[in-house]
Amino acid sequence: MTATTTLTAHAVLLDMDGTLVNSDAVVERCWRRWAEEQGLDPEYVLGNVHGRQGHATMAVLLPDRPAELNLADNRRMLAQETADTDGVVPVPGAPALMAALAGLPHALVTSADEALAQARMGAAGLPVPEVRVTAERVGASKPDPEGFLKGAAELGFEPEDCLAFEDSEVGIAAARSAGMRVVGVGPRAAAHNPTVHVPTLEPLRLEALANGTLRLHVNAAR
Repeated sequence: MTATTTLTAHAVLLDMDGTLVNSDAVVERCWRRWAEEQGLDPEYVLGNVHGRQGHATMAVLLPDRPAELNLADNRRMLAQETADTDGVVPVPGAPALMAALAGLPHALVTSADEALAQARMGAAGLPVPEVRVTAERVGASKPDPEGFLKGAAELGFEPEDCLAFEDSEVGIAAARSAGMRVVGVGPRAAAHNPTVHVPTLEPLRLEALANGTLRLHVNAAR
């Protein structure tokens, strides 16, 4: 059974990995290597990596490890991930959504840095939004709401006037803490109570009204 939900907003804030871009293959390769270096169970590590900046994930996994080691590993892994785009593809429906958003208020809010965001969006064949809040531009990783609050401010809208698109537990928590409604995308999002959940971006249709309101139609299975 399919039900249609309609949400309205004035701006859209988009996570990247798992939301617009499927980069799971690269993430798995890089984090498995790191887990083995640290003597950790790779499956446990992979269950904790999505949504956060790398050094924040390392701090969760190894709470007694010096922060400078996490930051050094984070820089090394960002370089590895930026160079490795094998298997990076758009999430189904992402090209159509980005085309619909062209010329409308939207921003990328990602835990990737600028170089990684450019590499992955490019590999997936997606346009890079003009407004981007990447890792270098925030002082705290998701689930802190800083990135979403900054994105809304740069677009010139209040958080409650924005829709956030997210796939991960920490991303959904960040958007909710910012006061935004959340479109949860993909299997990871389903368990974390987004405002509405879709398996991919394909069930979405976006229209811009004459008064500047964005209307999102969501055909979600129930």
